[in-house]
Amino acid sequence: MQTILIKNATLVNEGKIFGADVLIKNGFIEKIDTNAIAIKADVVIDAYGKYLLPGVIDDQVHFREPGLTHKGELYTEAKAAVAGGCTSYMEMPNTIPSATTIELLEQKYTRASEVSLANYSFYMGTTNTNLNELLKVDESAVCGVKIFMGSSTGDMLVDDPQALENIFSQVKTLIATHCEYDPLIKENTAKFKAEFGDSLSAIQHPLIRSGEACYQSSSFAIALAKKYNTRLHVLHISTKEELNLFENNIPLSEKKITCEACIHHLWFSEEDYATKGNYIKWNPAVKTAEDRDAIWKAVNDGRVDVIATDHAPHTIAEKEQSYINAPSGGPLIQHSLQAMIESHLQGKISLENVVQKMCHNPAILFDIDRRGFIREGFWADLVLVDMNKPQTITKENILYKCNWSPFEGYTFKVSIDTTIVSGHLTYQNGVFNESKKGERLRFIR
Repeated sequence: MQTILIKNATLVNEGKIFGADVLIKNGFIEKIDTNAIAIKADVVIDAYGKYLLPGVIDDQVHFREPGLTHKGELYTEAKAAVAGGCTSYMEMPNTIPSATTIELLEQKYTRASEVSLANYSFYMGTTNTNLNELLKVDESAVCGVKIFMGSSTGDMLVDDPQALENIFSQVKTLIATHCEYDPLIKENTAKFKAEFGDSLSAIQHPLIRSGEACYQSSSFAIALAKKYNTRLHVLHISTKEELNLFENNIPLSEKKITCEACIHHLWFSEEDYATKGNYIKWNPAVKTAEDRDAIWKAVNDGRVDVIATDHAPHTIAEKEQSYINAPSGGPLIQHSLQAMIESHLQGKISLENVVQKMCHNPAILFDIDRRGFIREGFWADLVLVDMNKPQTITKENILYKCNWSPFEGYTFKVSIDTTIVSGHLTYQNGVFNESKKGERLRFIR
């Protein structure tokens, strides 16, 4: 592999911002020096005026392969991720077929090794009946087990109380949950259909998939985790009330119960349904500005541990169906880092905390082997951000297969300049080098 020398960078790492040179050799960070590194390298990058961050680790994405590749593919969505400064992702099991056996799970790993420009891991999916397969998971090679405790895209709802008891009591690896209480959602759906009929729209989405439905499910999952001392990670928190279920006075490395916030719940509110409609229809729903502000507070005080995307592309044709028929989810991974740095420039979060929540904490929370930090001896997963180069999001520069973004038309004040994945210069100034693919994530458990 080429040796790469990054000179004159401003590093954002482990709570500090400082100038340094960084030398990369054989895929790893060889040397970090606040003085100039004079060693010759195959590639020299002058990063003067740019910020060097660890690559983003996104712990929740849906890349749609296999079976749903008209929406997205491992190749297209990982390429978009790299262009956005995301060097590693963890992908969900609700594909066709669902990844609910070891054999099907390993098929996804094989495919990623062939086409993914970013590093990758895949969750094992749960059903009401596949406990024996879950117990075969090698926790050093798989990021976790995913339970849909609320129905979403696909048919993977786990709603048998005994099955949930068995999973929480017997599975030893990390369990990640989608928490919404399905019976209440069905009740709300029937009520609002009766009231609004054909005029039912995305404006009613946060009332149908209500805060109460989220809290009822999240609190139940946490009660099970506490009962069995389970390692639980609650995904895409969307309500003020749920945040009271989590603690901020414990070091992350010691937490047994953690949670994630997503870009859309930090950026949008129910006021945006009037203009964006189904394009911001997610499960759990984007809710009130008060909920959004509470999530921001929890991000900054430590109750929310990581920030991710729940990247979930659907086609424009699918999204432009009636509210009831339009699927939930949207593409976000190409612009997640830009959105968070934009939020920093708006005074909502420090740059150091952006890195903490998007890079360091996912590595700590999932026990990822030598990633998520700019440290000597760690894999060289790095992103250079140009803080002085705005970018307007248009269809011409969107890389998702679905070719749309909820950020379309927005101008970010910063842009992604360079992305290095496992020591390979994968993306620079809009150009990809696809000669090397990403690596399978490993976990120290």
